[in-house]
Amino acid sequence: MYERQYTRIDTVRVILDEKINAIEDADQHRCAYVHLYGVGQAAAMLALKRGMGRKLAELAEISGMLHDYTSYFVEESDDHAHRSAPYVKALLKQTGAFTEEEIEMVTNAVYNHSDKGRIDTPFDEVLKDADALQHCLRNPMEDFWYERGRVPVLLKEL
Repeated sequence: MYERQYTRIDTVRVILDEKINAIEDADQHRCAYVHLYGVGQAAAMLALKRGMGRKLAELAEISGMLHDYTSYFVEESDDHAHRSAPYVKALLKQTGAFTEEEIEMVTNAVYNHSDKGRIDTPFDEVLKDADALQHCLRNPMEDFWYERGRVPVLLKEL
């Protein structure tokens, strides 16, 4: 019989679920679950596909789960990526489960994820691509993401 293994993803999931469940607006609550977990899973898949290995896929999933932190849990802002990074850093430190290097890697990816026109580290690019992928899969008939250069290239890769 398969016994489920609990990992650091589960540690973050407990914290994230508590925050999402506190969102009273039903539409915002649904959007938070779909987008944050969708980006997390897409990031893990892309990290694995790009040969980064399971440990970086774990960190990629966590970065996806937390990338829009201020948009859902603080307040919406045009600079949500930069504003989310310190919150993510504090959350990861609070768990006591991550090294400083891992926290910096996740925090940097969150900080850079809205700068989709710029190329950053391969790890940062996973989060950017996962975010764009989840947005275009949310509604494949919406032109906005398909008209961006990143999504067509990503779809060819996949």
